[in-house]
Amino acid sequence: MEEWGIQGGIPVSVEIPRQEEHGDFSTNAPLQLSGPLKRKPRDIASELLDSIRREDREGWFRDLSIAGPGFINIVLSDDAWRKVLAGALEEGDRFGAVEQRKGDWVLLEFVSANPTGPLHVGHGRGAVVGDALARILAFSGCRVTTEYYVNDVGNQIDSLGKSLYARYLQLCGREAGLPQDGYHGNYLLELAREFRAEVGDRYLSSNEEEAFPVFRKVACDRILDGIRKDLEEFRVKFDRWVREEDLHKSGAVADVVRELLDRGQLYESEGAVYFKSESHGDEKDRVLVRADGRMTYFASDIAYHRAKFRGGFTKAIDLWGADHHGYAPRLSAALRGLGENENRLEILLVQFVTLIREGKAVQMSTRSGEFTTLREVMDEVGVDAARFFYLLRSFHSHLDFDLTLAKTKSSENPVYYIQYVHARICSIFREARDRGVVLSDAPPLSVLSLPDEVKLMKRVARFPDVVSESARTREPHRIPFYLLDLSREFHAFYHNHRFLGETSERTQARLALAAAVRTVVSTGLSLIGVTAPERM
Repeated sequence: MEEWGIQGGIPVSVEIPRQEEHGDFSTNAPLQLSGPLKRKPRDIASELLDSIRREDREGWFRDLSIAGPGFINIVLSDDAWRKVLAGALEEGDRFGAVEQRKGDWVLLEFVSANPTGPLHVGHGRGAVVGDALARILAFSGCRVTTEYYVNDVGNQIDSLGKSLYARYLQLCGREAGLPQDGYHGNYLLELAREFRAEVGDRYLSSNEEEAFPVFRKVACDRILDGIRKDLEEFRVKFDRWVREEDLHKSGAVADVVRELLDRGQLYESEGAVYFKSESHGDEKDRVLVRADGRMTYFASDIAYHRAKFRGGFTKAIDLWGADHHGYAPRLSAALRGLGENENRLEILLVQFVTLIREGKAVQMSTRSGEFTTLREVMDEVGVDAARFFYLLRSFHSHLDFDLTLAKTKSSENPVYYIQYVHARICSIFREARDRGVVLSDAPPLSVLSLPDEVKLMKRVARFPDVVSESARTREPHRIPFYLLDLSREFHAFYHNHRFLGETSERTQARLALAAAVRTVVSTGLSLIGVTAPERM
């Protein structure tokens, strides 16, 4: 910009036009420069085009034109797309790994469901969004640490322990009612049966005060074990599991409350200790320590996030359910009260899921036990379909999960449609091998000149940008959307053209194009945790 007399950078956008006739790319650079330069945008556009044409010694551009009040429409040459295709073939499964975020260290926390019951269909969406985002960020050059925060302290866990104890007593033939706020699901009854089979009537002679800590721990630990197993089967693994109980035992919660007190951020009212969160932008002040001396969940969460910030991470990303939207302002207020840079924390809210079975929405309630578990969904539609369908819409929007469609083995099912591209290309290469045709290390890409060939090359070339945008916007759904577009292009090409049986040069060039498509499909599916089968 200095040669134009402008100090510093000017933000400009380069976008892919919605209408193909407007070119491969469009930029608003002339409009953005017109203010600082005090010149007409179209005059700036004309000068920019002259400069680009002079510098284009390798023939990257086929057409450059001025549109509207000062946009520049750009059409790349066919040779430019061939060069990108050659790069894709050379890079293989690293194509798209632009590594523009190298050096960033992200702590990504997601799912973190309370261990009061098995994961349900709603938790599955957060699991897939978080896991896919972790994969995409890592592919983009970030160092990523994934974490599950276990809320194993408080009233809900107490109620869980009491519920298991009541079920145990019932199985032993004793009269025992579930707590009013207890958990009624069959999963807890099964857990009580398992535990009684192990210990017999040992705790019949114990009073509730003695038995309660045992049942509380058994219920929490075993449900958490089930959650771990479900997530592993769902191809979701965490680097770290942090337990709230350990924060209390280590003194971290008491320490952060003491620090807020030293900073003048707390006051006492009616025996309880309040944080002055309203002064930091929250709607009201919040209780950290109850009148009976017990810490609140909020106190634990502050300590937990303080620990995150002291872990050396450049960015902490939390994925929460949409019902936690009101919690974000108070947590941000607490970080400000501690003198932390709240911009290091990014909170993403994952919207709700409605499971559709036989045209009817399934209602869910963890306490009543009337809910569909994630494992049931996995068993019914398979892990691949479940993961893919959770990403069929942006997590910012409500999702209707159609079980019937997810089980369909046809082109109507989007994950089947995409996987079939990979399997079909593998079949092409098996047939080529049977015919004695082997892809050359230097295929003659210059023969790829037909409109459909160029169109498919363009679609392959878009992949790195899609990955980059997915990482930047934290939107994993961009990957399956792109793969659907690529699959449509490939299936159309397959039905209109032959890969084998053409001239030797065109066969080699089209096999190279197919190989690039196969690699991109495989890489794209791996970024969302879906397999790429070789046969279907």
